[in-house]
Amino acid sequence: MTGGGIRTPFSEPPAEGEAQEIAPGVLWMRLPLPMALDHVNAFAFADDDGWTTVDTGFDSRRTRAIWEALLAGPLAGRPVARLLATHHHPDHLGLAGWFQGRGAALLTSRTAWLMARMLVLDDQPRPVPQALEFWRRAGMPADLLAERAAERPFNFADVVHPLPLGYTRLTEGDRILFGGRDWLVRVGHGHAPEHLTLWSQSDDLVIGGDQLLPSISPNLGVYPSEPDADPVGEWLSSCRAFAELAEPRHLVLPGHKLPFTGLPHRLGQLIENHVSALDRMEAAMALRPMSAVDAFETLFKRPIGRGEFGLALVEAVAHVNHLRRQGRVHKAGERDGAVLWGA
Repeated sequence: MTGGGIRTPFSEPPAEGEAQEIAPGVLWMRLPLPMALDHVNAFAFADDDGWTTVDTGFDSRRTRAIWEALLAGPLAGRPVARLLATHHHPDHLGLAGWFQGRGAALLTSRTAWLMARMLVLDDQPRPVPQALEFWRRAGMPADLLAERAAERPFNFADVVHPLPLGYTRLTEGDRILFGGRDWLVRVGHGHAPEHLTLWSQSDDLVIGGDQLLPSISPNLGVYPSEPDADPVGEWLSSCRAFAELAEPRHLVLPGHKLPFTGLPHRLGQLIENHVSALDRMEAAMALRPMSAVDAFETLFKRPIGRGEFGLALVEAVAHVNHLRRQGRVHKAGERDGAVLWGA
């Protein structure tokens, strides 16, 4: 149970290699991740020809072994006929190609498929010059920048199975049948481009992925591939659009944490989280010009360690970009190659 109108009907997640039925014909599973957010949820919906599963975890020996145990155990040896990937991030699509090799059809958005396939092929032994310049302009300290320049960066190919040609595209407003339910596809943006959410028209279930999470806010990041992007603006627009659909009765199946009800209240929290962060940053930049990295403590209200520095940097840049688009901050100089912003 959580406060403020949000309820978590299931107090504990299923153990590794096990599944929990959370609605008729719907199994909830959990897969490990080697990071601070140490898990991702997956769901399986019973169909006449096997299962429709949602999201996969990383492509790793351990995750594949867990799936083998799940397929032989809770999934009763029946095949995965369809795999729905909510978005392109590797904890959600990492084993899509592996499942396709075993006969599953992949359903996702066009942007998710193109992003994942492009990133799997973009294997870099060292950060490219554009990435180093992006980090420098954001204010990454020189010692950390030198350290990152000499390291192998995160590559999708390390944790995402090769994706074969062919997938089924889902778009805004589509209707699809699986798991004995009629689903409406609604697309969100901000955390990932063309992130799929699915709203059952047959009962109260909503597949939320990382767009609809109960107790954490997903990362909204800007990357060197699109340095002027505005994921914060896209996120706020998506949350307000989903608020028109959300009802307290909806049971949201999220990408992380516990299934929950109270979605209208949660969407209000997700909006307020970023609106208040933007206000704090603008107020701080009115006192003195700051780089995106300088704004960490204002934005996150806690110290940021080296292990989380990269995600913090891309989120800080995202908030700066939104303030820029709104005309609330302007370039106020440079320091050691970093852009300073003033309000």
